[in-house]
Amino acid sequence: MTQEPSLSRTLTNGVRTALGIAGIIAIIIGILILVAPLKTASVITAFIAIYAVVAGVIYAALGIFAKSASTWGRIGNVLLGVLFVIAGIVAFTDLGNVTTVLAVFTAIFIGVSWIFEGVLAFASLRSVANKVWGVVFAVLSIIAGILVITAPFAFAALLWLILGVALVVLGILQIVRAFSYRGPANGATLRVDEARI
Repeated sequence: MTQEPSLSRTLTNGVRTALGIAGIIAIIIGILILVAPLKTASVITAFIAIYAVVAGVIYAALGIFAKSASTWGRIGNVLLGVLFVIAGIVAFTDLGNVTTVLAVFTAIFIGVSWIFEGVLAFASLRSVANKVWGVVFAVLSIIAGILVITAPFAFAALLWLILGVALVVLGILQIVRAFSYRGPANGATLRVDEARI
């Protein structure tokens, strides 16, 4: 049985609203990153710290109250919970420095990953049909990784600004999508017996 066209219209409006809200949120976050990059990064660090404290409490509770778990499993959960709570509290005590440490750590992690990727590309040259592109990729990956590791804060700042610009652009495009979304193709209506939930 075919549902009323109003159901299809309601779904279309819901999708449009979701796309529009997502676009607006992306634009707001992108503008905040571009206007106040350090403060925005500190706010995100605060959310990570909140997550750490909440996760720590949950892990500790699992360790304390999960009677069916092994003794070592319970001890591990409690220790992990305490570690998370301590990390969250430390992050709250100095958000600025923790934000910097997270940014530098992320940049160094990316740099090391690129170096390993380049080394692996060299190691797998025998299995690549076009060795020139494999060598070019490996060399560029290693050089990029070294550059990032030697200037992690500059890389993190650049990456943060690129993220801000990307969020603004993608947010605008998302809002355009929201206004141009027409619903199911060819005026198709939702059939309840075809819906797979």
